[in-house]
Amino acid sequence: MAHRAPETAAVSAITRTTTPSRRRNWKGLRIYVGVAIILLWGLAPFYWMIVTAFRDPAYTFDDTPWPTHLTLANFRNALETSNGNDFPHALLNSIIIGAATTAIALVVGIFAAYALARIDFRGKYLVTGVILGASMFPVVALVTPLFQLFTNIGWIGTYQALIIPNISFVLPLTIYTLTSFFSELPWELEEAARIDGASRFQAFRIVMLPLAAPAIFTTAILAFIATVNEYLLSSQLSSKATEPVTVAIARFSGNDPHVVPYAAIMAAGTIVAIPLVVLVLLFQRRIISGLTAGGVKS
Repeated sequence: MAHRAPETAAVSAITRTTTPSRRRNWKGLRIYVGVAIILLWGLAPFYWMIVTAFRDPAYTFDDTPWPTHLTLANFRNALETSNGNDFPHALLNSIIIGAATTAIALVVGIFAAYALARIDFRGKYLVTGVILGASMFPVVALVTPLFQLFTNIGWIGTYQALIIPNISFVLPLTIYTLTSFFSELPWELEEAARIDGASRFQAFRIVMLPLAAPAIFTTAILAFIATVNEYLLSSQLSSKATEPVTVAIARFSGNDPHVVPYAAIMAAGTIVAIPLVVLVLLFQRRIISGLTAGGVKS
């Protein structure tokens, strides 16, 4: 019995040291499995869209999981206008609508966020609650009132009929993101500028605005992507001359009016998605820094 006691203690010590290690390994494995599932769930449709875009239209419904029967004809079909499609013009419309919406939302959102974060006034929290409530309002409930309103004033099929509603959608996101960031910036920098003789606007423009550049850049990208992806209102308020890419792709027609040109639609979707993906990948550090800048107090 005297010899067995040290052996039992050694086995117990080994068990205690290996059990936490196994738990850490199992926890790490679960994390990697979860990340792999999320990536597969998010990227599988995008991957299949690219595969179909480069596949011969005769093999559109081929379920081979890797690219086969490669061709560029689908991209030519997506860009040509002989079948009544005008995808290049729709792409230009999306850029115009997205750029105008993003610019106006940033100008209004920056000043509104600064006022909510740095200035105390009566009803401040009520204004913040109204802004957040507006972001949760269902878009489908606005289709009929906006359609009736823009019909009465003759705005159906115009750029302003598409830009103004999109501003109301992306402005709450802009204000919310920038408010959380401005509230975490140090007051001392602004106060030092005021002591040196700068006005509040000068202190904001010279000191605070450059510090908020990462958050502004992040908000601009998110607002632009959200505007380009909008479809419901655009399908009702646009015309052939002002329709964005989302509406143009939904109305794609091929040589046969009874056959949906899925391959050309996938090619058009690839043309739209690739630049956005490249933009996010190029500026991912700025996007991450902008989203997390106001999340940790110093």
